[in-house]
Amino acid sequence: MKKNVKNILSLGVCALFLLCFSLWGMLKEDDALSLSERRPLKQFPSLSTQEVLSGRFQSNFESYTLDQFPLRDTFRTLKALAVRDLFREKDNNGIYVADGYAAKLDPTLNESSLDHAADRFRYVYETYLKDTDAKVYLSIIPDKNYFLAAENGYPSLDYERLFAYMREKTDYAQYIDLTGALSLSSYYRTDTHWRQEELLPVAKLLADAMGVEIAEDFTSVTLGTPFSGVYRGQSALPMPPDTLTYLTNDALEGCRVYDYENDAYLPIYTLDKAGGNDPYEIFLSGPKSLLHIENPNSATERNLIVLRDSFAASLIPLLAESYREITLIDIRYLSPASLGKFVDFDAQDVLFLYSTSVLNDSSTIK
Repeated sequence: MKKNVKNILSLGVCALFLLCFSLWGMLKEDDALSLSERRPLKQFPSLSTQEVLSGRFQSNFESYTLDQFPLRDTFRTLKALAVRDLFREKDNNGIYVADGYAAKLDPTLNESSLDHAADRFRYVYETYLKDTDAKVYLSIIPDKNYFLAAENGYPSLDYERLFAYMREKTDYAQYIDLTGALSLSSYYRTDTHWRQEELLPVAKLLADAMGVEIAEDFTSVTLGTPFSGVYRGQSALPMPPDTLTYLTNDALEGCRVYDYENDAYLPIYTLDKAGGNDPYEIFLSGPKSLLHIENPNSATERNLIVLRDSFAASLIPLLAESYREITLIDIRYLSPASLGKFVDFDAQDVLFLYSTSVLNDSSTIK
């Protein structure tokens, strides 16, 4: 008898739990975004006879219920903790944490991706730079795994092979090796990007190689808004947020940034983005296809063109004092075939500056 009562109580608790969460899920307002994962959440799918008969409604409804489940982030964290602490898995959702740093497992070198990136770089060189007086440089930004993975027993990308492969494919460019100016502390603990306040050695290395001088008298400003990076959200593991710091001086404050997409001028640091989905976007306003930094107080007439990904947004302001003009081009958003409409290539310094994560997955490069 007692066993039957126990079974009935267990069944009743389960039924009550399912009923309460089902009602909660139906009554609560749908969330538009997952701030932790930085992605839009599925909304209630279109309901029609055609959608039902095709099976699309059922599939989309399942995705919708998973995205809109009450306390979704809490359950994601509980699952991540169980995977790590109970089942002793070394990663969750492809993200691992070691020495207090979160990073993404990416151990396979994708030579076809490197070929695609190198092909697009060569197109830019052959089309716009080959018959000019431009000085062409290449630098590759290693992922934090370069300093973290192998040392903690995780599979690691063959970075030396990647560097050598890209150097071989871009023989027209002088290679500037950044690895000696970086360490694990150069990167955010919870995000993929590097910390601007740690990049002065990198900026000096680039400046010396390109024959210019940079200022070292920057003021460091730390924002009060906590920065929880993309890896913290993807892993669902509880980690203390990073701090967000930027460097400034009188020369930087005198610069203007022209945004070709919106036909408007921007500040070097868009501080109101610190409270947005991705606080790293304070640096040059986040993803932009074409930006032009003007420094009317530059001591030189030299110009710099940077073909880049998001890592450059925090680094390039540190070089702004050395150049009259700096043009930043992101060919993930702007086709190389269109560059001649916006940029006059002549006698500039030209820097191809890309992270290993983009080169090893270069499908977004046009």
